[in-house]
Parts: sequence; structure tokens; C-alpha cells
Amino acid sequence: MSAVFVHISDIHFGQEKDQRVHIHNDVKKQLIVDAKRVVRDDLKANAAAILVTGDIAYSGVEEQFKVAGEWLDALAEAVGCPQNQVQMVPGNHDLDRNKTSRSAQHLLDLIRAGGPAEYEEVMNNSTDRAALFARFEDYERFCWGYRCELNGEAKAATNLQITLAPGRSIRFIRMNSSLLCTGKERDDEPELVLGERQFIIDRDDGVENIVLIHHPLNWYKDSGDVKTYMDSRARVLITGHEHHPNVKVEQVGEGADLMMLAAGATVPFKSNEVYTFTYNVIEFEWDPADDDLIVTMHPRAWDPKGTCFVADDKRLGGVEPRYKVRCPNFKLAPRPPVVEEEVKATSGCAATGAVSPPLVELVPAEVDEGEVAEMPPAVEGYGPIELRFFRDLLEGERLRILITLDAVPHDSDERMNRGLQRKLLGSLAREGKLSDVERLMNEYMEERTKKGT
Repeated sequence: MSAVFVHISDIHFGQEKDQRVHIHNDVKKQLIVDAKRVVRDDLKANAAAILVTGDIAYSGVEEQFKVAGEWLDALAEAVGCPQNQVQMVPGNHDLDRNKTSRSAQHLLDLIRAGGPAEYEEVMNNSTDRAALFARFEDYERFCWGYRCELNGEAKAATNLQITLAPGRSIRFIRMNSSLLCTGKERDDEPELVLGERQFIIDRDDGVENIVLIHHPLNWYKDSGDVKTYMDSRARVLITGHEHHPNVKVEQVGEGADLMMLAAGATVPFKSNEVYTFTYNVIEFEWDPADDDLIVTMHPRAWDPKGTCFVADDKRLGGVEPRYKVRCPNFKLAPRPPVVEEEVKATSGCAATGAVSPPLVELVPAEVDEGEVAEMPPAVEGYGPIELRFFRDLLEGERLRILITLDAVPHDSDERMNRGLQRKLLGSLAREGKLSDVERLMNEYMEERTKKGT
């Protein structure tokens, strides 16, 4: 069985200032209906996760993320995916430019006038980093519940790995290409920098990296170095931003390919013959015949006459284009035992998948140098509750719950940041108090609703 993902990008919640709001709201509803039909009815599957390659919001403010969260919940439910199982990266519209301080502006000007050396000098200073990350305050509050928080040292982040077959996994790597965005960046004279601290990613035997990032490679000053490491360390690169869907598989070495998938906009500002509403359903599957990766695309696009999503046979190579991506890291690990039926299934035109279902697992995520995030407890129902706890509750409400349920030691002198709150929430779950957490969450949110806040 293949691992199925719903891929959306550039949704731009909050962009509408006129009558387009009605069309865009309908498009988002129809996407949920269509995704359910493709994933649950046609593929007979549950989605492993939802992939979002940036620009969830339009101007990076709390209200836009609130509406986006409600929509993502509905989409996840429709495609059989846990609501917390979303992988997301920020786009240039996910930061709040009104929070650009004078010090942040000075640092942005310094880096954009310079390059990777100036970028690294700034990133080495925690105070300077904080000035730039402050613009992502509302995005950070939103993405924390999904365990997709930004790395505090501007490095790549990862916390999701999918086992397609014994010893054959794909690992999702999230990168932030929007840290230096001001709204004036152009690709013909690149000013953005990704930085060595971010694009140098780990590689492991039997594991191939799938990189999620908002801006395509041509937007960076250090694009040559970025491409070198993508060629050697990544197997699939998924981007957004340009609103022009396209895909190509490039040979990058002996027995090695890089698949570059650029997303269209799920909700562009307006729809026409060039730019229209699009999204993808993607299947990843191990190829037992050649020990490679099979990627099957199900591109979807808006039909303006039928006012619904249909199979897109124009932009990504056909109705259901299927790509073989050669994977050198797979071949460095012992080859899994192969059943004859699996080889037959993946050697034909239509891949039906391996016998064993893919295994979805969270892996430790580094949040700061040498420090990893608290792993979620193996308690049923924990993930969606953790999502609501961080995404939907106010800071004071979270603290009330932790104190009411005696999660905070009386002699504690630790700073009550989100990392500590996550640790304490996990402890409550292990103590069997998850239902109490959910009860209090519902009570406090109901109180807030009655007060109209």
C-alpha cells in the first residue's frame, strides 16, 4: 500500500477584500469534497498527512490562522487523517510585516546587501535571530500544535518519517525560506538566503529525504550551493510560491534522481486560464523491483464551467502521472524481503502498492543546538488534543489547565515556555488525565465564546 498525502499551497486565508470572498470560500469547500472523493473513494485510502508548502495566511495575523485551522480540521477529517498530522512551512505571506522592528529592518538590509556570510553572522547572534523571528509570532503560535514549530537557530526541522517497507523510509524535512522576506523580493535579482546551517541536512542508509520549502531554488543568492545539497541529500523537493505547477525528475548522480515538484496556488488572488485553483494528491511507494521510489501524482484543478475540481491533465504530465525516482540511500541498507505479488503490483502501469501498509511515525525534532522536542506520549487521542491545546487556547487558559491538574511542581523555577508546557501536557497524558485536559479545554473555550472574546 502506498502512503497518500494531500498537498496544498498558497491558500492565502484573509486575502479577499471584495466579492471574491464568496467564490473562494466555495472553492475551499469543494476542495474538501473532492479530496475526500479522490483519497477515500478512488484510492480506498486514508491520508498519511497533509502537506502545506507555505502562504497559509495572507498577512500572517492570528485571525487568518484561526480560520485556516478550522478548514484544515475539516480537510483532515474528510481524507481520514488525524487533525494534527500536518506538515507545514511558512511562506512570505505567513509573516506579519507590521512587526518588523527597526533592528529587524537593519538586519534585513544588511543581509540582502551582502549574502551568506552576513546571514551567518546575524544567525549566530540570538538577539538578532529573535528580531527576525518576531515577525512569525502568530504563525509560530499556529504551527506549534502541529509540531511544525520553526527551528530556533534557523536550521531545517524534521519530525515525520514514513516507513514504506522494512528498512525503506521517507523523511520530511521542513525549511524556512521566508525569514528574510519583505514583500519586495524578486527572482531575477535574488536577495533571499537559505544558509548552510539550513540546507545541509542529514542522510541515512535506507532513508530518502522529502524537502518542503516555499520558494523554488531560483529565489536564493546561494542557490548554487543549495542545489548541490538538494542533489546529494534530497530525493524530492516540493515548493510553492510561484503559483505555476510543474514537475521534473532530474538525474543528479549515478543511480540518483531529484524530483522537483512546484505547486500551483490552491487559492490564487483570481482564477484565469494561466493561474487557477489547484492542489495535488500524492502517493509515495517503494518499488520492490528496482529498490527505488515510485511517486504517483493526482493533480486536481478547478473547472470553471462545472464549478468543481477535476483531474488536471495539462500541468503535471497527465491525469495521473507516475514517476520513478532512483534512490541511492535505499540501496545502502539491507534489501527488504520481497513478495512476488509486490513486484507484480509495482511493475505495471498502475501501482497498487506493497502488501504492508506504510508506518507513520514521529521522530525527535531538534529545536535548539543539542536539544530535542519532547516526544508525544503513546496515548490514544493525544495528538489532536495537543493540537487544540496549543493552537486554540489562550496562554492563560493553558496555564490554568496545567495548574488545576497539578502538572506544575510547586518548587518549579523553570521558564513557562511552550516547550515546558508540552512536557507537562505529556506528563498529564501519561498519568491518565487526558480526558480531564479535554474537559477543561472545552469549558474554557465555551466560557470565552459566551463572553464574546
